[in-house]
Amino acid sequence: METYTLKWDLDTIFEGGSRSEQLKTYIHTTEGHVAQLEKQVQSFLPPKNTNQKEEMAEIVDLTQLIIKELTEIGAFVSCLTAQDVEDKKANLWQAKRSELGARFDNVMTEFDQKLVQIDNDVWKSLIQQPPFSEMTFILEERRHLAKDKLELRQESLMNDLAVDGYHAWGHMYDLMVGKMKVTIDGETLSVGQASNRLDSHKRSERKAAFDHLQEAWKGQLDLFSETLNHLSGFRLQTYKHRGWENVLKEPLDYNRMSEKTLNAMWDSITEYKQHYVPFMEKKAEMLGIDKLSFYDVEAPVGEATQTMSFQEGADFIIEHFRKFSPKMAAFAEMAFEKRWIEAEDRPGKQPGGFCTSFPDSQETRIFMTFSGSPSSVATLAHELGHAYHQHVMNDLPILNQGYAMNVAETASTFAEMIVADAAVKQAEDEQEKMVLLEDKVQRSVAFFMNIHARFLFETSFYEERKKGVVTTERLNELMVEAQKEAYVGTLGEYDPTFWASKLHFHITDVPFYNFPYTFGYLFSMGIYAKALETGPEFEDQYIALLQDTGRLTVEDLAKKHLGVDLEEPDFWKHALDLCLADLNEFMALVQN
Repeated sequence: METYTLKWDLDTIFEGGSRSEQLKTYIHTTEGHVAQLEKQVQSFLPPKNTNQKEEMAEIVDLTQLIIKELTEIGAFVSCLTAQDVEDKKANLWQAKRSELGARFDNVMTEFDQKLVQIDNDVWKSLIQQPPFSEMTFILEERRHLAKDKLELRQESLMNDLAVDGYHAWGHMYDLMVGKMKVTIDGETLSVGQASNRLDSHKRSERKAAFDHLQEAWKGQLDLFSETLNHLSGFRLQTYKHRGWENVLKEPLDYNRMSEKTLNAMWDSITEYKQHYVPFMEKKAEMLGIDKLSFYDVEAPVGEATQTMSFQEGADFIIEHFRKFSPKMAAFAEMAFEKRWIEAEDRPGKQPGGFCTSFPDSQETRIFMTFSGSPSSVATLAHELGHAYHQHVMNDLPILNQGYAMNVAETASTFAEMIVADAAVKQAEDEQEKMVLLEDKVQRSVAFFMNIHARFLFETSFYEERKKGVVTTERLNELMVEAQKEAYVGTLGEYDPTFWASKLHFHITDVPFYNFPYTFGYLFSMGIYAKALETGPEFEDQYIALLQDTGRLTVEDLAKKHLGVDLEEPDFWKHALDLCLADLNEFMALVQN
């Protein structure tokens, strides 16, 4: 039997890590392609009729090649910086990738604005013809979004300034967090290692980890207040000049989602939250405390005897994926065999986990720290879900592979749910079942309360940031206010520095890096229900849905593949009812 290793292999992408000559050559080639695209777009004249499409077709082909190359470089560099926070050479490559990305963004801004100049009748006819017909949605979207932006020189200037301004603040945050150390009981840990101790069965250990982490974050709060204020300030200035009043415009456009859908989701969740209050109270009682503190919310309520080795976790995932989708199981097996996963528990790694794809190599890499707990196995399944999503997109045009974060979280959460459900069903006794069910219910609490707190915080913060810089003290206050509302007052102690410790607030890709998680969770509930109902034929339906995620709005995706209207509360309430089934089963079990 194959023995899977906890360390990934990056040499199949570019041999030699950050000192790779292959990487250096590849980046040089990409630089040449960007320069070529710049010339072609500058000389490009918007077609006057449908016969003048050759030049536009060449630009679209070259654009797709560069997107593939830039994604390949970005994915590799993110792997290098994650596996070793001290890799200074990787940071230099990251800066080079940002510079190339800005040049590409500039030329695409010019191209998009030239698309706007094409006469509507010519445009409608043009995009129905090959090679544009297979990417109609994306081209229409680019043209539509370009109409909302400033004229070319201003947009180009903002893109250029963002490299050493906007994006640099995000990189600064990552660098500072990577260098932070936390000392607990004489042991020096990275932030990620210290955070893992928040999962301890012993409250004294959780509290010690929380207190030490609070001290560590407090020592950096003024610096992180700077990064957050400057990131948001850059965004708000950009929005102001474009005439965008709603701070949700960018994240909603990015997620191809309407505000009506977003409101229907949060309103339904808010209505259902009261069902979780007895659970929070019961959990506090089971932990022997009056009220949960922030660091108790994710604490296990008992010992899970189902601790697995990495090999056992891998075998468990593959076995249960196979029951829903033999193709997904075969993919997961390949990922383990080809060493696409970095799961070793060691110092010097970045905290957290991610999945990143290499569209040119048609490979994927998963980064995490594996602990052997049921939650850790579920996280591994989650990241494999992301990887499988990309895998089924590989043969599509690269422009059609650009699915947004909300639907990206759908495939991952679906995969995680398969494994979590299987673990509950295979529980050896009631105690084991109770522990695993609680872990499932806890995920709902995370999506409905923790993520909601992030959304509420970010909404309040942006409103205050419009009036000026928000102080460190006020950021702490806003965070606690958001947590109190989101957790329906069920906690006795909150986490005022969460805005500093949560990477998502400092990501420059897109703001409001929060609600898509909750969307993906509930949307995947609907898909999971359909999978259980449909049986073996579901596999091909699921692949078809995933392949459409980069070329439909979420509303159209749901109508086409699930026959539901996301702008109405019915879908969300049905999904929430599925979550309540786990909650009710847990409560019935612990009341006995």
